Amino acid sequence: MSGEGDTVASVVRQWRAVHPELNTGPMEVIGRINRCSALLQQAEDAPLRRAGLSRAEFDLLGALRRTGHELTPSELARETFSSGAAVTKRLKQLTERGLIERRGDTRDRRVAHLRLTGTGRDLVDGILPEQLAYETAVLSVLAPEGQDHLAALLGDLLSRLEGRTGPVHT
Repeated sequence: MSGEGDTVASVVRQWRAVHPELNTGPMEVIGRINRCSALLQQAEDAPLRRAGLSRAEFDLLGALRRTGHELTPSELARETFSSGAAVTKRLKQLTERGLIERRGDTRDRRVAHLRLTGTGRDLVDGILPEQLAYETAVLSVLAPEGQDHLAALLGDLLSRLEGRTGPVHT
């Protein structure tokens, strides 16, 4: 078992004491992914908090910036893995702050097209380098080839979970 001193290793040792017959290997992977995710999000949200944004709001702004074109609220929900209701609430706040503009559809008045304002684009472009610097520093504990290997393994897992290479069966 790797990571003998991390929190998940302690949890696994406890479960093995209670249920030595169970294979806790999956817990070592999933538990570490979840724990890393939680810790990364806590730390990386500092630049966002300074800008007055939540992670979810930045994800919406980032989706509009990286796609480079207008998106509907439904498209934004798909891009950010968010519910339609959550996107609607966040869009209202971001529009009120002047970071996003809405344009009605000429053919269907129920549809809105969204794009970043200049202020929104500047905000995303200003935060992104700080975010990438943080992520580079975090990953610097791994050799570049280790980073590449981890990225490939996580990419394989994510593709499977997203159903791109076949469903996961239990």
